[in-house]
Amino acid sequence: MIAQKTRIQSLFENKSDDEKIMSLFISAGYPDLESTVELILGFEVNGAELIELGMPFSDPLADGPTIQYASNTAISNGITMSKIFEMVREVRKSSEIPLILMGYINPILKYGVERFCKEAGESGVDGLIIPDAPVEESSIISKTADEYNLNLIYLVAPNSTNERMRLVDQHSNGFVYCVSVTGVTGAREGEEVAKSVERFIDRVKSNVTKNPKLVGFGIKSYEDAKVISKEVDGFIVGSALIDAIRKEYPKKGWKDKVFSFVRKLKFGKA
Repeated sequence: MIAQKTRIQSLFENKSDDEKIMSLFISAGYPDLESTVELILGFEVNGAELIELGMPFSDPLADGPTIQYASNTAISNGITMSKIFEMVREVRKSSEIPLILMGYINPILKYGVERFCKEAGESGVDGLIIPDAPVEESSIISKTADEYNLNLIYLVAPNSTNERMRLVDQHSNGFVYCVSVTGVTGAREGEEVAKSVERFIDRVKSNVTKNPKLVGFGIKSYEDAKVISKEVDGFIVGSALIDAIRKEYPKKGWKDKVFSFVRKLKFGKA
């Protein structure tokens, strides 16, 4: 059991009923090692309330081409787990935005579960999303994560049974990540997502009752976010954000263009 309230839990407790939380995913070390911290701080200024910081890995099972590209670029740039924790410490010098590390179990096992959780907690990380350590197999890290006050956030998808949704809700801390479509990450046509997501969210609302709910995978615009998140607590954008960075980097003023994209996502205008 989490010993004290994390920034994630405080965020959802303090939000108004009609407010939608915007969570943004960025691969640590993308597009270069120097930009990650500045991007996170800029995302917050421009409307993000939650940050998922990707831990790049050579075999990202749940990621589509865009996030694979970002991960490979970050690995080529020399990203390491130690550098990720240093980035978190830098963010914490000037921001209390909730930070979640998202990635795969192999690099954590290689680093050492105890060492990883200890450094994550001490650097200022609030939670973990590990897609290939689902709730049924999470004992490998869950106890240690609790010891260092890290929320473990699990995923549900359209092919999750009602029973499994209830299990995920029982074990998640912070929120439940609702994967809007079956498949890998990537921006999709809003209509494609909206059709399937409505039925899925109805089931989520019936079965996930303890935790807030954020929906992700496939959102690429304010309009998408508004439609897809109307029945939940907020939305997550990853691939569309990385596409926006990829389009502008390293042109002059590229960060301003990216921050303008973030403002549009959140508010519908730059």
